[in-house]
Amino acid sequence: MTFSINRFRRVAAHAAMAIGFAMAAPSVALAAEKDYGKPGEPINITIGYQPYYTASWSGVVMRGKKMYEKYLPKGSNVEFAIGLQGAVIVNAMLAGKQDIGYVGDMPGIVSTTKNQVADIRIVGTLGLSTDQCNIFLAKMDAPDFKSGKEAIQWLDGKRVAVPKGSCTDRFAQAVFKKEKVEPSAYLNQNIEVITSGFRANKLDAAVIWEPTASRLVQEGLAKRIASGATVNEFDGGFLTMRADLIKQRPDIVKAWLNAELDAQLFLADPKNAMEVARLASEQATGFTEKMMWASMYGKNPASAGGADVRLTLPYTITPDVQKLITESTTFLHSIKSIHVDTLRPEAVMPEFTQAILKERGLTAPIGKVTAMDESEFKQQQ
Repeated sequence: MTFSINRFRRVAAHAAMAIGFAMAAPSVALAAEKDYGKPGEPINITIGYQPYYTASWSGVVMRGKKMYEKYLPKGSNVEFAIGLQGAVIVNAMLAGKQDIGYVGDMPGIVSTTKNQVADIRIVGTLGLSTDQCNIFLAKMDAPDFKSGKEAIQWLDGKRVAVPKGSCTDRFAQAVFKKEKVEPSAYLNQNIEVITSGFRANKLDAAVIWEPTASRLVQEGLAKRIASGATVNEFDGGFLTMRADLIKQRPDIVKAWLNAELDAQLFLADPKNAMEVARLASEQATGFTEKMMWASMYGKNPASAGGADVRLTLPYTITPDVQKLITESTTFLHSIKSIHVDTLRPEAVMPEFTQAILKERGLTAPIGKVTAMDESEFKQQQ
């Protein structure tokens, strides 16, 4: 192998520096505490969300069905801002331009460590999965592998791309370390560049999230070879809020989280699969309803990392979610993405979601999205 472990560590460190720079960009001036008004008053808030990240599609449902209108004070105004990846949303929250964020695990965890810029907290879980943000794709002329494990070993010495600073970045580095795989190049590329790379046959593989993974497969540009299910690695999505919003407007926090619970329950009901796919395709460009349906509800072969449960909806911070946060924090510290190996106690605030579950007589997880055969898509059309 021409790519030494020391070189891989240098690449990982470079990625960490890139992430740190991106997240710290607003630190030129400490973001002032915003004025959100008094409890009970109408509020103007901006929501950063990702229709291009399937595990956070409760945000898609929230926007499309306007479930928040039932709970927010009358006269409130809600704006939704699309982020192509979580780091973009985090930077906007740090700068005071967005108030609530739907993000993946890595940007969510990193955001809570930037309290010298602005105080951001994790208040809920959007979803827990093994194959929403943890998907390995390979070029179309890659070998046909018998298993995902075999496919991951094939990546040794290959050119692999990932959007650095994303949940896929954390996953890829963790898997390469665990499986002792050393790519010849670990490239920082966004979704568009990765798509072009596969089209031009300049990439051996990429680690990407849904729904882009399903789109690239359906367009015949790449094939799915493994996922977090292959190596028992989980990914998660988190709902984050600015601490000044939480402090000043606990009524808004409770209102939004009640609506979020409604959205997650809607997402988990298989009867709503086609409507969810339609809403997602309306809020994102370049995706068909079939691609969107496949990314959330479609079944994939076990040999390529397919999982029977596409998404578990804990809603609150369960022991499994806390385990992901703890292990991911330790790992992110080890590659110097963050400066702490343990999050401050107030960084994760499960008390709001726990209280709402109790009030509504529910327990976590509140639902699961079970994989369906493609024949079910045709029946639901």
